[in-house]
Amino acid sequence: MCDKHTTDFATGRTSADRARQPRPCKPAEARQAVERAVAERCRTTHTPCDADALSDALLVASELTTNAMLHGGGVTDFQVDLVGPGLRVSVSDRSDELPVVVPPTDPQGRRRVGGRGWPIVCRLARDVRVSDLPSGGKCITVVVPLS
Repeated sequence: MCDKHTTDFATGRTSADRARQPRPCKPAEARQAVERAVAERCRTTHTPCDADALSDALLVASELTTNAMLHGGGVTDFQVDLVGPGLRVSVSDRSDELPVVVPPTDPQGRRRVGGRGWPIVCRLARDVRVSDLPSGGKCITVVVPLS
């Protein structure tokens, strides 16, 4: 599924250009890729960028990348491209485990640290899909509305 979701179509880059640019492996790098894609869209369409929508897209990309690092054995692929009125973000990792919602407290009623990333992604994104990869691992693809 992730093979279809590349930034090449959105930015006009060739496969050779993409090979020279390292994939984002850290949340900050994912946010930079999202900022570049949204800025390019605003520039080419001559429309102002919606600051709230950009903030949502940055948070979703950051959460997906962080989850891949913490729970998925690291980021194995990252794609961002523009689709209609939204931004599609795909993050692949090495784990076959599906994301889960963790209760905010443990069985003894103590507040848990973490566990808020997946609910944030599900709340801010549309068309959330989790796909198994043929070589193992998974790809999570979401679309974040930009308007």
